[in-house]
Amino acid sequence: MPGARSWPGSSEREASARIEVMDPELLACIELETGAHPDAAVIWLHGLGADGSDFVPVAEELRLPPSLSIRFVFPHAPVRPVTINAGMPMRAWYDIYAANLSERADMRGVKASQAQVEALIARERSRGVAAGRIVVAGFSQGGAIALHTGLRHAERLAGVVALSTYLVRPGDLAAEASAANRDLPVFMAHGTVDPVVRPEWGEASRAALVAAGYDVEWHTYGMPHSLVWEEIEAITAFLVRVLAPG
Repeated sequence: MPGARSWPGSSEREASARIEVMDPELLACIELETGAHPDAAVIWLHGLGADGSDFVPVAEELRLPPSLSIRFVFPHAPVRPVTINAGMPMRAWYDIYAANLSERADMRGVKASQAQVEALIARERSRGVAAGRIVVAGFSQGGAIALHTGLRHAERLAGVVALSTYLVRPGDLAAEASAANRDLPVFMAHGTVDPVVRPEWGEASRAALVAAGYDVEWHTYGMPHSLVWEEIEAITAFLVRVLAPG
C-alpha cells in the first residue's frame, strides 16, 4: 500500500482467510469474508501501480462488530501503459495524460473501469446481496472510479468510500448522476501534505459534491499519499453506520 503504515495490533492479529477469484468474464479479485453467509459487500479499488492485495491488510484491521458479515472484494485493475509514467505498463484503472486535474483522466478508460465495477456489483447482487448493502470504496485512482461509479449506479447503494482522490470531470455529474443515489453517503479523506493527489483537488471535489446535495463525511489528516490509523477507525465507523442491519 502506498506510504508507511503502522497501527496498534497489526502484528498480533491472525490473518483472515483470503480467496483468489478468477472469472473469465470479470476482473480477477481477492475476496475476504468477515463471517458466514455475507449479506453485505465492499468492493475496494486499489491505486495506480498497486493490485488488489494492497488493501486486504486494511480490511483486516477495521475491527468490525460480529453482527456484520461482509464480503470484501479487491479487484486487480488491468495492466495498461500510463502516459504520465513514460508509458510504462502497470495496473491502472485509466490512463493519466497530465499532472493537472482538468486534463488528467482518460475518459474511455474511466468508463471501461466503471463497467467492470458495475459487473462486480451485479455479481454481488446475484449472490444475494442487496444493492443497498453494497459499498464501493477506493484509494487514489481507485477512489476516483469508486466515486464515478457509485454516483451513477442505477440502484441505491449503501455508500462510497473515497480516499486521497478526486472527482473526474465534476461538470458532467449533474447530467449523469443517478437519481437513486442523490442522497448517497460519501466518506472522503485526504492528506494535508499529499504530493500526488493535491489536497485542493480533494477539497474542490468535496465542495462540488456538497453543492450538488450529497451527504459528504469529510476528514483530513497530516499525512502524505497514504493512510493513518485514525482514518482506519473513521472508515470502520462509516461502514458500521451505512451497513448496520435493518
